[in-house]
Amino acid sequence: MELPQPYLLFLGDVTEPTYAKTAFGLRDWARERCIGEWSCSVGTVTLGLPRLSPAQARASGARSMVIGVANIGGKIVDSWLPHLLGALEAGLDVVSGMHARLGDTPALKAAADRHRRRLIDVRTPPSNIPIASGRKRIGNRLLTVGTDCALGKKYTALTIARALQARGVDADFRATGQTGIMIAGAGMPMDAVVADFEAGAAEMLSPDAAPDHWDVIEGQGSLSHPSYAAVSLGLLHGSQPDVIVVCHEPGREHLIGHPELPVPSIEHTIELNLALGRRTNAAIRCGGVSLNTSQLSDGEARRLIASESQRLGLPVADPVRGGDEFERLLDNCLRGAVS
Repeated sequence: MELPQPYLLFLGDVTEPTYAKTAFGLRDWARERCIGEWSCSVGTVTLGLPRLSPAQARASGARSMVIGVANIGGKIVDSWLPHLLGALEAGLDVVSGMHARLGDTPALKAAADRHRRRLIDVRTPPSNIPIASGRKRIGNRLLTVGTDCALGKKYTALTIARALQARGVDADFRATGQTGIMIAGAGMPMDAVVADFEAGAAEMLSPDAAPDHWDVIEGQGSLSHPSYAAVSLGLLHGSQPDVIVVCHEPGREHLIGHPELPVPSIEHTIELNLALGRRTNAAIRCGGVSLNTSQLSDGEARRLIASESQRLGLPVADPVRGGDEFERLLDNCLRGAVS
C-alpha cells in the first residue's frame, strides 16, 4: 500500500487531542509531508499547521486529505460529509485509517467515481499475500516488541530508524499499523490480515535487501496479550528479526483491557520472544529495552534507565529522550551486523 502525498490533515469536529492521535502523529513524524489542516469549524482541536481548504491545499501541492481523527466506533459522521465531498471535488484522494470503509458511504462513493478520485482505506491489506515461506532473507531486521499494547513500539521503531539513518546506515522504517503507514507513506496493515497470512504479510513487508540494509519494523500487540497475541506471533515469525527491542511502560500494572492480568516482566518478554523467534531465525537476539518514561521527570527517567540497565545487563533507553543511553542501545543493535 502506497499513499498519495503530501497530505491535508482533516480534524473533523473533535475538540479533544486524544481523538486526533493520527493527525498529531503525522505532524510530529511526517511534518514535511503535511501541507496543512482543515476541520469542520475553527473551534476544533488544532495542530498548529496552516488552515487550508481542500481547494487551497490542492493548489499548494496536496494530493490527498487524511482523516486524522478516530471517533468512538470509527464511524464517518454526517457533519464530515460536506468536507470529504469538498476534498474529492477539489481533486484530492481521501485516506482513512478508521474501521468504517469510505466506499460504504454512498455519497462518497458516487463523488469519488464522478471526480475520478480514490477512497483509500488504510486498513485494507493487499489481495496477493502468500503463505509464509520461512526462507531466510538477505539484510538485517529489527522488530520492536512489547510487554503490552500501546506503549511505544511505533515511536521506538521510528526513532531508531531515523537515528540509524543519521549515522549513515541504510535503514527503512516498516509500518504495520494505520498511523505508521500514513507516516511512512506505505506499509502493511497487519491487524487486518487473515491469520494464516500474517507471517507471509510480514515477509512481503521486509523483502530481501542489501546485506548492510536494516529494516526497522513496527511491532504490534504483545505475545502476552490474550486479544492480540496472534498478530504479534505472525509478525515475529514473518519478520525473522535479527534483533528485537523490548518496549515497556514503567508503572503499568495490568494488560490493557484485562485488569485481572498483570503486565509480564521485561525478562519474561525477552525470553518468550526469543524462544518463539528462533523458529525462523536461530540467531535472534535482544538489542536492548525501550522504556516509555513520558510520565516521569527527566531525573527520574535517567535514574530508572540506569538501574534497569544494570539489573538486566542490557542497554536501556527512552528513545524519545535520546542521550548516551540511546546511543548505547543503537550500538548494541548494530553489533555484529554486516557493514
